[in-house]
Amino acid sequence: MSVYRTQPEPLERMMRRSTTILAPILCLTVFGCANPAAQLEANKGLVRRFTEAANNADWESLNGIVAADFARHSAATTGPPITSRDEFVRLQESFLVTFPDQRVTIQNLIAEGDRVAVLATYTASHTGPMGEIPATGKSVESPFLAIFRIESGRIAELWVEWDNVALLTQLGLFPPPVQPSS
Repeated sequence: MSVYRTQPEPLERMMRRSTTILAPILCLTVFGCANPAAQLEANKGLVRRFTEAANNADWESLNGIVAADFARHSAATTGPPITSRDEFVRLQESFLVTFPDQRVTIQNLIAEGDRVAVLATYTASHTGPMGEIPATGKSVESPFLAIFRIESGRIAELWVEWDNVALLTQLGLFPPPVQPSS
């Protein structure tokens, strides 16, 4: 009888085959080696769903889209920082008092890693008070930029900026820019 085996035993072959099959699954599960392009598309889809929910004032849908500890950053907005989904909903509800027909239209979405950049346009009619400023009845159209950070399949952070001077000028609350004389 030889000490050296030339063929693996059936159990040993089965173990090797199981390892070959389980290794990629383990990699996908533990290390997140999933298809990166598919993940980027999923992140962009999440931002589209977020926009649709905000456009429809469907705050209940945000529970499955936005993390509970969501943070919103913006130099264009006054007031306390937004550090939760509930605070964000309250902010959106206050915007609806001022601009009840507000809509966001996405022009471009660009995804990289856990971020989605958005170029969009905000349109609305100023039919409610904005703080101490009474309604003007005027419409606005304002392009803006936003960056969303996705974590565990939900929106965790949002950075959003727009041109307040242009917005206030459209409302007649800020003088239009002086044109240079020829």
